Amino acid sequence: MNEAVNFGLKNSPNEFVRNFEASGISLYIKREDLLHPEVSGNKFRKLKYNLIEAKNQNKNTLLTFGGAFSNHISAVAAAGKILGFKTIGVIRGEELGEDLEKTCSENPTLKFAVSCGMQFEFVSRSVYREKHLPEFEEKLKGKFGDFYLLPEGGTNALAVKGCEEILSDSDKEFDFICCSAGTGGTVSGIINSALETQKIFGFSALKGDFLIPEISKYTSKENWELITEYHFGGYAKVSAELIFFINDFQKKFQIPLDPVYTGKMLFGIFDMIEKSVFPRNSRILAIHTGGIQGISGMNSLLLKKNFPLIDV
Repeated sequence: MNEAVNFGLKNSPNEFVRNFEASGISLYIKREDLLHPEVSGNKFRKLKYNLIEAKNQNKNTLLTFGGAFSNHISAVAAAGKILGFKTIGVIRGEELGEDLEKTCSENPTLKFAVSCGMQFEFVSRSVYREKHLPEFEEKLKGKFGDFYLLPEGGTNALAVKGCEEILSDSDKEFDFICCSAGTGGTVSGIINSALETQKIFGFSALKGDFLIPEISKYTSKENWELITEYHFGGYAKVSAELIFFINDFQKKFQIPLDPVYTGKMLFGIFDMIEKSVFPRNSRILAIHTGGIQGISGMNSLLLKKNFPLIDV
């Protein structure tokens, strides 16, 4: 079953970005976004052992949760199609279900999920906040039958186990490993598999430091720190400055960055290097967690706000 789920590369390549001559710092990016064209980055890692467990439990349906442009929704839909699971997405925003054809014409993420065979259950934002309650799950089972439940964002113990496989032996040469953080599962796996001598920086994509206890649920190690200064106003919030950085980065290094996670992390890394947060001659590895599929959706929102667009 492991082989059936291993539809990506075993180890993603590390790509050199640049040397910062003034400090002697060198920066590399681990291209997890290249693992698979549709189930990329940390979503592949988080799903791997959950899909194995779903098969072991003889479940033929996956049910999960997400917003309208969710990387997780897109990845679950694609993985389900590849491996023969039925998929159900509980989507935040009941208004999106009023005219599904119109919604899909305006939303490339949901359009892709539909093309993979995913069935949607659109719920109001107030109902969505109750998704963790047992009675909510029972209502879903009453409507859809038995299923394997994947949490929003995909983080659970099996997801962390998958993310522990992101680092390889060749990554032991780095002093710092940086990773964006949304639910904390990916960075927890990286912390667990990193050497004690390596420092792990998790860059929160959300405002606040509430991810600290979430990460601590999955690791007992202390060689990590949550960086909370580069959220740009909160989850999925962007600025013209961030968009300029992402577009400039792609032009210079031919590496696309998503605006919700990896773009913010790289912006933070460059700023921290400029502010001499990293010691001289440090070797830094940044984890590219994917999410490129979300750029089209973000651009549709930016267009409505008369913001500059992200190059694709």
